[in-house]
Amino acid sequence: MSEIRVITAADREVSEADATSGMIREQAAADPGFWAGLVRTASGRPSGWHHHGEYDTYFYVETGRMRMESGVGGAEVVEAGPGDFVHVPPGVIHREVNPGPSDGTVILFRVGTGRPVINVSGPVSERA
Repeated sequence: MSEIRVITAADREVSEADATSGMIREQAAADPGFWAGLVRTASGRPSGWHHHGEYDTYFYVETGRMRMESGVGGAEVVEAGPGDFVHVPPGVIHREVNPGPSDGTVILFRVGTGRPVINVSGPVSERA
């Protein structure tokens, strides 16, 4: 593509193929090795456990709070708020929880290959 293009809110598509409970992913752009979009999380509701295969995931918290749980039993926790960037390395099993009083929105970019979302039944149960 050799032209600049605008992707409007109306152009984004809900990414049903990459569905994870507790989250709504809206795809803005995708090419082999890249995904960009918007993710909405409801207040107080955790997402399902998942990872992003061979993708590095980067997101910017636009609204709300984001708590990321990972590691053995989900015991490793980081929190981010509006204006913060977060990096999730490839293969890290995690879930998002929006502990704030209102819905959260993040702007997300993934770079890598393979399936971008792999849902799993739970967190890591023991250290390898």
